[in-house]
Amino acid sequence: MANHKSSKKRIRQEAKRRLHNRYYKKTTRTSIRTLREMEDKAEAEKFLPKVISMVDRLARRGTWHDNKASNLKSKLMRHVNGL
Repeated sequence: MANHKSSKKRIRQEAKRRLHNRYYKKTTRTSIRTLREMEDKAEAEKFLPKVISMVDRLARRGTWHDNKASNLKSKLMRHVNGL
C-alpha cells in the first residue's frame, strides 16, 4: 500500500485513466468489428472515416502503438475497397 501522499494520488489517477482507456479501446474495437461485418460498400465508405479517426486518437494518446494503428487502418481500407 502506498504511504506517500503523491503515490496515493498517482494510484487514483491511474485507476481513472485505466477506466477511460478501457472505454475508448472497447468502443473502437466494437466499431472495427461493425465495419468488418458490413456488406454494403457505400455504407462502409461512410463509416470508415469515423473508425480511422478513433484509431488515430488512440495512437496519438499512446493507448495503441503507432504501427498497430497504421496496420489496422491499412487492413480496414483494403477491406472496404474490396467490397
